[in-house]
Amino acid sequence: AGPVAAACPDPAQPSPAQIADLAKDWTAKIPATPPAVDDLAAGYCGQTMFIQRLAAELGPVIGYKAALTTKPAQERFGLSQPVRGGLLKNMLLPDGAAGGRELAAPPRWGADMLVEVKGDELNGAATQEQALAGLSALIPFIELPDFVVRPEVKVNGPTLALINAGARAGVRGTPVPLSADAATLQALGKLQITATDQTGAVLAQGTGAMALGHPLNAVLWLVKELNAAGIRLKAGDLLSLGSFSPLAAPKAGQTVAVRYEGLPGG
Repeated sequence: AGPVAAACPDPAQPSPAQIADLAKDWTAKIPATPPAVDDLAAGYCGQTMFIQRLAAELGPVIGYKAALTTKPAQERFGLSQPVRGGLLKNMLLPDGAAGGRELAAPPRWGADMLVEVKGDELNGAATQEQALAGLSALIPFIELPDFVVRPEVKVNGPTLALINAGARAGVRGTPVPLSADAATLQALGKLQITATDQTGAVLAQGTGAMALGHPLNAVLWLVKELNAAGIRLKAGDLLSLGSFSPLAAPKAGQTVAVRYEGLPGG
């Protein structure tokens, strides 16, 4: 966190008191009015303080997420690149978890994907092949984001960075080991991702190519961004690679299941 905090363009924007108020509302699940930030540097400065506040309840940072990994999503927030956020230990829920509507913003879910870092070598990855060699597993993941702000607040890219890219919770499935071979690399880009409800009706579909053209491109983007911020990835860290379906509103009593098809071995 130190290198990120040191890069604050203006120590008063946002102020620690403003972030304390935001964290208080986030924890109480009350719609908030976040402090105004003018650029991504200020947004990430606020994010660092925000995560430090949340860690008391949610535990340490165990991974990172890439948000806005599609061009339309970036344009919606006035950006030409993704936004990163931090994942804290207690944000991750076990397979089969039940969730309610108790969020600050209207609840949403989205088909996502986690990958697990194999070791420090991932920090030096510059190609898809090197990124794959630095990962140990793919982990199915349904994200449950919370954009926390009041409906009348316009969220731009810097504000999204400040609110930790909307990270609130997510349900993780059983890890699937990844092999560092050409077949797996190709399969990840063509992965078919399908969300269904309890009746088997299809709720959403996507492909691995939705994340910056290939899931490993999202990994490489996160590696570069985090290293530039002075953050080194280590074995066991988790990376969330973006939404592979439009964010959807849940219905009362609905069950959502997500399948990932196309990897070697099924």
